[in-house]
Amino acid sequence: MTENAATSTHTPTGTPVVGIVMGSDSDWPVMQEAANALREFGVAIEVDVVSAHRMPTEMIDYGRSAAERGLRVVIAGAGGAAHLPGMLAAVTPLPVIGVPVPLRYLDGMDSLLSIVQMPAGVPVATVSIGGARNAGLLAARILASGVDDDAARLREKMVAFQEGLSEQAHAKGAALRASVAGERRTGFGA
Repeated sequence: MTENAATSTHTPTGTPVVGIVMGSDSDWPVMQEAANALREFGVAIEVDVVSAHRMPTEMIDYGRSAAERGLRVVIAGAGGAAHLPGMLAAVTPLPVIGVPVPLRYLDGMDSLLSIVQMPAGVPVATVSIGGARNAGLLAARILASGVDDDAARLREKMVAFQEGLSEQAHAKGAALRASVAGERRTGFGA
């Protein structure tokens, strides 16, 4: 394990099963949403900066040691020439979720194309530009696909989460329909 990985932040308590890494601490405002989503589901995480370009040896060590350290999914966010997710996918057998981080120029399109255009045999699941929350939710779903009790509990939480989304959407529809009262009411649920 690298010295940097040894000092990473672990939350909540327990052995981390998802690693959230980024090329720079300036990516944290975006990547924090992945951590928040996983915290909502009670998933233990570690968070670190592992730059593909500024610390390539440590990045490779992180990826190679991830599975033996107990991680089951890696979420990697990077901007610009976003090589971190793909390079980690090249050196770990674990699923890697790439988050294109938008920067000042090109609005993250460069990051998206760098992450999504991987060669055959080196898959990276890629979410939308700045879509770290969905990366966290996807990691939770990957963990929930298991057959143990932890996976079953996580599936229950995911079902409740999805039901909550549905309730929110129904409430928004009802509010919109109510706001146009007096006009011809149309739409689902009218």
